[in-house]
Amino acid sequence: MENKESIGRRFEKLVEILALLRSEQGCPWDREQDGRTIANYFLEEVFEATDAVMADDSLSLEEELGDVLMEVVFLAQIYQEKGRFSIAAVLDGIIDKMTRRHPHVFGGQRMQTSREVAECWQDQKNSEKKRRSVFEGMSRSAPALLQAFQAGQRAAACGFDWNGALDVLDKVKEEVQELEFALRVGEDEKIREEIGDLLFSLASLSRQAGHNPELALRAANRKFKRRFRAMEGELKKTGRELCSTSLDELDNLWKKVKKEAL
Repeated sequence: MENKESIGRRFEKLVEILALLRSEQGCPWDREQDGRTIANYFLEEVFEATDAVMADDSLSLEEELGDVLMEVVFLAQIYQEKGRFSIAAVLDGIIDKMTRRHPHVFGGQRMQTSREVAECWQDQKNSEKKRRSVFEGMSRSAPALLQAFQAGQRAAACGFDWNGALDVLDKVKEEVQELEFALRVGEDEKIREEIGDLLFSLASLSRQAGHNPELALRAANRKFKRRFRAMEGELKKTGRELCSTSLDELDNLWKKVKKEAL
């Protein structure tokens, strides 16, 4: 295991590199960036790191975590230049928060279950930030499906939750029926509302089943694209084009690649 001084020095070197890149002796592109532009790259790197985790690709994850860390230091450097805060303040803040919010580890409080820990964390968070609602502080930039998941988490931490995944599944079926009725009637606004209700209930089902719906949907997207590419490959073998193939043929081809478990 690497010693702490070595890790600390490496982090300092990264901080020094970003400071140099932002200086007059540094890089014109890096100097032109601001918080908003780097936020876009930051999100991109986080998603790429998430993809590596889901694929259990440790080699890619090692690189992507470095990219995420670099964007964190980049943002901190930008705001230090503005006189807002420093990377040292960021580190002090998270160290203090992690020790304060784990009183069962760093203090004398006793907690036996992860549920107790989660409830304690949320209570401390609400108290520290003096929030008037459990939903204050939720990211407005997060994907809507992730927001639905997080809203359910926060409500559940207060005891407002389903008894189990099967109970939520009944709600999903109810929402499907309501959407079907709206589609048959043809009320556009009602259709939109029912689709939203269905997606929200699916996010709750995913949470109750122990899965993040955003990650589950990303995995489904990858699977769909993988199978679709396989279908394109099958067509190319016979010299056919996707757009000139009948729907029946495409459906049969889809079933074929699906059977091959791609």
